[in-house]
Amino acid sequence: MSIIYLDTSALLKRYVQESGTEALKEAWPAFQVIGSAVIVQVEMASALAKAGRLGWLISEEAQHAWDVFLEDLQMLTLVAVNAQVVQLASELAWVYELRGYDATHMAAALVWQRELGETVSLGTFDRQLWNAGQQAGMGLWPENLDQFSG
Repeated sequence: MSIIYLDTSALLKRYVQESGTEALKEAWPAFQVIGSAVIVQVEMASALAKAGRLGWLISEEAQHAWDVFLEDLQMLTLVAVNAQVVQLASELAWVYELRGYDATHMAAALVWQRELGETVSLGTFDRQLWNAGQQAGMGLWPENLDQFSG
């Protein structure tokens, strides 16, 4: 797998220790190109701020994770959320009963794949999004989501 699209549930594991973190660390060197939608920045800010507020991370850990994420953001290929992505996301939300940002991530991955003309694997730890990707015939990472809890 050389080209991967990571949604927030997958990318977060690079900055926060949780189920799936070790799998991401092991797989990371094999990812030659890593992409995500520009909305990943908003979702990461929300997730890390929430982790700090709720005490899942101490505030310094949350801030450090955010700072490292912002540095890493430069190495990601960011897929624009344009009219094409929004239109496809709307369709995917209906077909697969996805939440808005999950449908947007799936649409961005599919649009990016079309633009590249190469296979892009969808990296997610979100069960509903993973299942939708499987139903749509997308390449998925991790290949077996059942081995992870949470």
